[in-house]
Amino acid sequence: MKIRTILTVLLIFYYVILCAQQRPYYTQYILNNYIINPAVAGIENYWDVKASHRHQWVGLNGAPVTTYFTIQGPLTKNSSGRANPTTFHPPGENPRGHIFMEEYKSTDPHHGLGFTVLNDKTGPINRFSLYGSYAYHLPLNDRVSMSAGASLGIQNVSLKTDELDFGTAYPVDPVVAGSAYINNVKPDISIGIMAYSAEWFAGLGVHQIIASKIGFNDGKLGGDSVTIINGKLVPHMFLQAGYRLLLGEDLSLLPSITAKYVNPVPLSFDINLKLQYRDLMWVGVSARPDDGFAAMFGVNINSSINVGYSYDYTTSLLNTVSKGTHEIVVGFLLGNKYGDWCPRNVW
Repeated sequence: MKIRTILTVLLIFYYVILCAQQRPYYTQYILNNYIINPAVAGIENYWDVKASHRHQWVGLNGAPVTTYFTIQGPLTKNSSGRANPTTFHPPGENPRGHIFMEEYKSTDPHHGLGFTVLNDKTGPINRFSLYGSYAYHLPLNDRVSMSAGASLGIQNVSLKTDELDFGTAYPVDPVVAGSAYINNVKPDISIGIMAYSAEWFAGLGVHQIIASKIGFNDGKLGGDSVTIINGKLVPHMFLQAGYRLLLGEDLSLLPSITAKYVNPVPLSFDINLKLQYRDLMWVGVSARPDDGFAAMFGVNINSSINVGYSYDYTTSLLNTVSKGTHEIVVGFLLGNKYGDWCPRNVW
């Protein structure tokens, strides 16, 4: 009976973590859409490097902490057609203003590559992932382009047993006491499609296509007969759309929406609004109905470095035990021969 009680507590915690939040949450994916859609790889004229650290629900012991590094860029991309007044920073002109909108051209056919390293820790459960991505981009007409991509990698979901605390009455759980770490290494595949132009973009990314079973029992039950029910990694779908609206020559309003679906969790939405001044700085807000909202801002320091920060406030009961969520994203633009300070094709 003692073991059954311990297992019940462990399985409840396991279900909450692996069903409700199998994939990390991000607020500033609007700065790095590649993290949720592999079709973005190679979408710009430079190699985009992003490093991010997110501390969710600060003040709550065992709350999720996520760190990632991504790099993605184009191969064999012919950008000679970019030689126009919006290529650099013409005096008195906004590189993302009316001239940019009027002279924007769809992409030439080209390949894109990307790579991701991600670590996500929630209490005693840790996920470490490595992915490589490929995407192909082609024009649909003079102003609209399309891409399709896929990511292939592995993820190791591990349980650190010495961080499990069932109180002084049951200091050791025989189910997991045989190992300091119990690891589950699983393959992972993601796919995505994207359509984009100067004015709008739309895309769909599907992660964890391989629905792998996963469990943390190392088989050492001390002779007691207990049945362990394995969990399951399930697909995650992200449907996005965004629009660029010029508010005069120097300001752009960039609304976007993301729908997230994970079975059996109900469909959820992020509603984002970003206000950008030229290609230099921006502020934004994001709302998640029945969950919370976030405030964001960012600065493009030059054509090589940009920084973004966000603060999330949850409207759920978690706000009584946490102090919000902090996330920072630092970007580096490599091989940026056209001097772009911000993305042209997705935001």
